[in-house]
Amino acid sequence: MLNQHKILRVLQFISFLEQEPSKSVVQLAALIGATERTIYRYLDLVKECGFDLQKDKINRFYIVNDRNNGVRFTIEEADYLKQLVLTNGLKSKLKDSVLSKIYLSSDATIVAGHLVNSKNGKIVERLSLAIANKEQVRLKKYQSIHSETISDRIIEPFGFTDNYCTVMAFEPTSLKNKTYNIDRITAVEFINQKSIFQENYEQQVPDAFGFAFSGEKFPIHLELDLKQYLLLKNDFPMTAPYFKFNAKKDIYELDIIVNNLAPIDRFVKGFKV
Repeated sequence: MLNQHKILRVLQFISFLEQEPSKSVVQLAALIGATERTIYRYLDLVKECGFDLQKDKINRFYIVNDRNNGVRFTIEEADYLKQLVLTNGLKSKLKDSVLSKIYLSSDATIVAGHLVNSKNGKIVERLSLAIANKEQVRLKKYQSIHSETISDRIIEPFGFTDNYCTVMAFEPTSLKNKTYNIDRITAVEFINQKSIFQENYEQQVPDAFGFAFSGEKFPIHLELDLKQYLLLKNDFPMTAPYFKFNAKKDIYELDIIVNNLAPIDRFVKGFKV
């Protein structure tokens, strides 16, 4: 059975195989930090799960990318995948079906790109282990936009938000549930302390700008020209679904509810300067 650690490694493995150029067993072993024997097992697993695994003339492997064939997860598979990745996994006939479709779903593709980053992949892996073992960890040199500080944080992680962009956790020092952006975590350190605030955990789903709910929500309507639209969408990709193009006015309209006005204020002020 694939446990949590192996799932994350297999995700990275598949993504490396999809990237050009093709790679040898030795190269793959170095990329994911595994033995050559493990690489051969993963190659067999990937093939069994339905991926189009190919080998070139000099014994380098690659996966034929077929993301545009319209395959999507069923509701049951999507729900199972979330549980599978965030916990230790369960025995299920859905397992192979889900693994064979992971990179054919747009949402899962975003996850892949996030995990391929070596630093972020290690951070997600360590946080996952802490969640599974119900342990506290220290976030090293966390860069906070809200407080504009860089400091270590002791937290009790208990889950991830969609696409592994942030980790949900309880912070013992403030006695609050918070979210922490994976990109702004320098490293994760185990401190041999069991989680003790589990009864206080609350889901903290961040808005499109990465801010968790803190007691008030703010509806936003913006009308942007093409340049402004592209800049905002590039800086905050999660805002993309909330844009609509108004052909009559030749503008892009953003209608969204946010948990914090700071990112919008900074963006608007930047264009007024």
